[in-house]
Amino acid sequence: MKRIEAIVRINKLEDVKLALEDIGVYGLTCDQVRGYGRQQGQTDLYRGSTYALNLIPKMRIVVVTRDSECEQALEAIVQASHSGEIGDGKIFVSEVLDVVRIRTGERGEAALL
Repeated sequence: MKRIEAIVRINKLEDVKLALEDIGVYGLTCDQVRGYGRQQGQTDLYRGSTYALNLIPKMRIVVVTRDSECEQALEAIVQASHSGEIGDGKIFVSEVLDVVRIRTGERGEAALL
């Protein structure tokens, strides 16, 4: 199993969610995070003064998939969140050793369904 952690623009959350549902990947966790990458933040004008916003708001989306679904899920996330501009985000993939469904005690891929 694979854990996919995607950091995307806030306005792309619904697009990513729908793209994953279209390929049959259900269940995700998301939270709003703040950070910066290559764009190194941004500047803003407030009441005539310019100030730096060093941490840009983003959405972190976490999905756990079967190994066979991972590439398709990655492609769906990239397609749904791509704008071609700096700040589109990043995707991290890591190995998941086990999953346990608390309610039933199911383990492994059976706990994902």
